[in-house]
Amino acid sequence: MSPALNLEGVSFGYRPGQLVLAGVDLAVQEGEFVAIAGPNGGGKTTLVRLALGLARPQAGSASLFGEPAHRFSRRATLGYVAQRARVGTEGPVTVREVVAAGRLAQGGLLGPLRARDRAIVAEAIADVGLTALADVPLATLSGGQQQRAFIAKAFAGEPALLVLDEPTAGVDAESQEALARLLARLHEDRRVTTLYVSHEFGAVEGIVERLVLVRGGIVFDGPPRDLPAEWHDPSHSHARI
Repeated sequence: MSPALNLEGVSFGYRPGQLVLAGVDLAVQEGEFVAIAGPNGGGKTTLVRLALGLARPQAGSASLFGEPAHRFSRRATLGYVAQRARVGTEGPVTVREVVAAGRLAQGGLLGPLRARDRAIVAEAIADVGLTALADVPLATLSGGQQQRAFIAKAFAGEPALLVLDEPTAGVDAESQEALARLLARLHEDRRVTTLYVSHEFGAVEGIVERLVLVRGGIVFDGPPRDLPAEWHDPSHSHARI
């Protein structure tokens, strides 16, 4: 079986002679929960862009579920939760409406949701603990609750691969811990291949199966418990907690 994503000998730079990543080998198997951490400018975002086919390696190869990443044919199966996700408006859009938008990629829906779509949306909302707030305007919720709604939106799309880009940025410590517990439970229930991308990994260190630290290349790849003790020091920006 091919890995969910596979990078072999990947190098990439935005300017001639200035590589952001060099010689990266990374394979993520289906169902894994992997944290990708590193400093701003260290290459973690570029690595994810290459993995998703949004950029092409200058050397090496990138594949998704056995297909070249830049020509991946099942884009609707890729879920993405952006850092501090927003709906782009302060209007009265509700949690249910935000989550329902996650069904669009699956069916190209233009009219009312079908019964199955409504059931999937309701399940996703329930999974993130927002059933009681489903018809409340998103803008009235806390940052952590809003992020839960966007996670539900991603799951409503029934993704084969879910990418979470700094999902706990801008929320308080209690909400960070709650989101981490939620992600752990959702992964256990759904076994969706998940990449958690962050400049710090303290919130998920205890729940991910594997930690990949990126600083111009991969400097560590393994269980968080095997991370060298000195890299837990906040002064080490490439392994900041």
